[in-house]
Amino acid sequence: MRQSWWKILGLVMVAASIVVGFLGPVPALFLLHETIRNVYFHVPMWSAMFALYLISVIYSIRYLNKGRVNDDLMAVEAVNTGIVFCIIGLLTGMQWANITWGDFWPNDPKTNGSAIATLMYLAYLVLRNALEEEQKRAKISAIYNIFAFPIMIVLMYIMPKMTDSLHPGSGGNGTFGDLDMDNQMRPVFYAATIGWILIGVWICTLRYRVRLLENKRNLID
Repeated sequence: MRQSWWKILGLVMVAASIVVGFLGPVPALFLLHETIRNVYFHVPMWSAMFALYLISVIYSIRYLNKGRVNDDLMAVEAVNTGIVFCIIGLLTGMQWANITWGDFWPNDPKTNGSAIATLMYLAYLVLRNALEEEQKRAKISAIYNIFAFPIMIVLMYIMPKMTDSLHPGSGGNGTFGDLDMDNQMRPVFYAATIGWILIGVWICTLRYRVRLLENKRNLID
């Protein structure tokens, strides 16, 4: 139980944010209206994705330093889990964009940057599957992973701030925290963000443990 407190905390935070996200009060806002509730779901998906990709980079660096196979396995499972949150983030963002901007995929630098970053991490997984020799695969994918993370930051955060963008916090626009969220929404948003990050890490560790069991079974066979 002592080792599982953070998992329970994540579940409680996510459950509470979902209930309040659908049923709790939100401010009456121009254009956004009830769609502001999506901030409890869309943005935390990206936060969890970034956290998992960061974990992946850390373990890729550890692999290059120490050469331990388990570090490589953790790196790839963090990306595998992060991709899931990425796809959910894209889908919730597309739905929100269609309602507020009238298009599922507007020509927006942050939206386009997100698509490129997603393809970049999918290419990481394709690269791993294309290389058969285990040590070579781990080293090349680790180097790729380390360079992919800062490029993703540039695509999704730096470039949108340097040009016109529909997204809050980009292109001179104010952030949701400054303009749209009130003091009742902020605690729910923070709980959702932390909760989904914890759930993402939990899923990642479960996938990692399954991968370890598969490796042990392969060695026995």
